[in-house]
Amino acid sequence: MALDELKSALPDYAKDLKLNLGSVIGNSELPQQQLWGTVLACAIASRSARVLTELEPEAKANLSPEAYTAAKSAAAIMAMNNVYYRTRHLLSDPEYGNLRAGLRMNVIGNPGVDKTDFELWSLAVSAINGCGMCLDSHEQVLRKAGVDRETIQEAFKIAAVLQAVGATLDAEGVLAANA
Repeated sequence: MALDELKSALPDYAKDLKLNLGSVIGNSELPQQQLWGTVLACAIASRSARVLTELEPEAKANLSPEAYTAAKSAAAIMAMNNVYYRTRHLLSDPEYGNLRAGLRMNVIGNPGVDKTDFELWSLAVSAINGCGMCLDSHEQVLRKAGVDRETIQEAFKIAAVLQAVGATLDAEGVLAANA
């Protein structure tokens, strides 16, 4: 199993990550589509080739073709939106908030899967990318759709752990190459 491969690749100093990886994915109570869509979108957003290489096959096996594509779409559109909206939020000139974005985001309106799942994946990617405006927006949509805080927290826990695993494994790869 890919999860075991990732856990065994982590160094001893990252024991907490090993344990957390097993619990947030291996013991998740999310439905399969929400879980594996979140895992795939976050693996992409982590920018770690190792994390994506290990987890993508299992995500693909656990997702319908439509959900697989939608999870990748969530990672792609949020890569753009998180930069745009985070920048707009961070600029001290509030007038940028009055300007039309003019960026295509059609996939958000028609993701090809249940919109709640897509919103959850978008929230998780936004957690990795650190966009507070996007986090608030997706969380509000999810809460209005009746999604509980525990489910939302599951998604950003997956995001946090996969981001940390990716950063750790990538750093270890660089250190090993430079040794």
